[in-house]
Amino acid sequence: MSIAQIAMDLLTYGLFLYAVLLLLSYIFIGLFSIGETREYMQKNALTDYRLLASSPHAPSVSILAPAYNEGATIIENVRSLLSLYYSNLEVIIINDGSKDDSLQKLIDGYQLEKIDYHVQYKIPTKEVKGIYKSRNPAFRKLVVIDKVNGGKADALNVGINVSANDYIVCIDVDCILEQDAILKMVKPFLEETDARVIASGGVVRIANSCEIKDGRLVKVHLPDNYWARMQSLEYIRAFILGRMAWARLNGLLLISGAFGAFDKQVAISAGGYDHKTVGEDMELVVRMRRYMEERKVPYKVTYIPDPLCWTEAPTTRKILGRQRNRWTRGTIETLKFHKVMFFNPKYHLLGMLSYPYWFFFEMLAPVIEFFGMIVFVLMAISGLINWYLFTALLVFIVSFGYFYSAFAAYMEVTTYNMYRRRTDMMKLLITALSEPFYFHPFVVWSAIKGYVDIIRKKNSWGEMTRQGFGPAAAKK
Repeated sequence: MSIAQIAMDLLTYGLFLYAVLLLLSYIFIGLFSIGETREYMQKNALTDYRLLASSPHAPSVSILAPAYNEGATIIENVRSLLSLYYSNLEVIIINDGSKDDSLQKLIDGYQLEKIDYHVQYKIPTKEVKGIYKSRNPAFRKLVVIDKVNGGKADALNVGINVSANDYIVCIDVDCILEQDAILKMVKPFLEETDARVIASGGVVRIANSCEIKDGRLVKVHLPDNYWARMQSLEYIRAFILGRMAWARLNGLLLISGAFGAFDKQVAISAGGYDHKTVGEDMELVVRMRRYMEERKVPYKVTYIPDPLCWTEAPTTRKILGRQRNRWTRGTIETLKFHKVMFFNPKYHLLGMLSYPYWFFFEMLAPVIEFFGMIVFVLMAISGLINWYLFTALLVFIVSFGYFYSAFAAYMEVTTYNMYRRRTDMMKLLITALSEPFYFHPFVVWSAIKGYVDIIRKKNSWGEMTRQGFGPAAAKK
């Protein structure tokens, strides 16, 4: 047997072993999420959130929403935030040097005027040009900050500096929140026992094609657009299965930048958001966890499975590709910044399980898949493929992926069942058939481009064009 043949065999067995471990992790995550979901639903079934909503002693919360060129949706989105059921709340919109009419729309729509305000720069940021509050008492909760453009992380740090409350909820300004979203996000912080809750994440769902009226979600529809529909399936898998399982282990590394709550004191002590990465949401969670681990302080990062936040998903290959490129770069940068934790027992579960899992099965997965495709082509050209075995493995892997998606859909139906029409769920399952042959390869290729951009030291976000909400957008 030649050296080339031995090397090829070792490579093949290595890729096979990786695939087996990945499938086993999916099975574990899927099964482990069942218990956590049931426990959460039973625990919260009898909770009366009205008492918390009206209580003057409820934890004080500041919502931070960075806005850059969000003129298409800014008025409706702010209206949604101002209508949330919570008494002790301030809503801070950070205009990050928008080039469109976002700021002017806010000034006109909410009767804003510039006020004198001294900013305490607990976290270094770009210059604040002005702070606005409304002349109308109906909008007393609203604070608008105008600042020099510095990116999302810098905008959030400005929001932290200006915020007056104990807890911060960081969201994307284009999101639509459920009316009781803050109540449910704050609850874990009130339940602190032997471990301090430093962060809490919430489910994010796709709002494309849904009916939005006056900043509120009126009716849920499965997206008509193929790309948005595939992301709906992705989000159901990621939030209902993946993050529930990791939250139960207290090993969650990522809270979506679209909707997450944080203990402000810990966030400031850890240094706030890092503007050197495009994955600032994941990086902050990892750094806050590392901060607590190094000080040997018991802590938890929790997760709320209720559908609390709805966001507009990319509807074109171009915009989706930019998003997944950025996610890949953010993951690489975060894991690189905190590489000291890799298999380091000093960081307990964080270093021995969470970090390695993200390294091998999140960061490296696109590279290994892409490399595997190249190996397959070379072996096929060389006539080294056992086609019967290959076909059997392909059918198994595709079937496993499909049934995993179907299981996630089943969990959705038996828990929160947001897509109540049978045709919606059938359409989602039919769409899932195309994932391994069209959607997933595109996502892998976008991730590979992210690796290339990392090597080229490209650090831009890329333009994320939005259609906006409303009847016209819903039909697209």
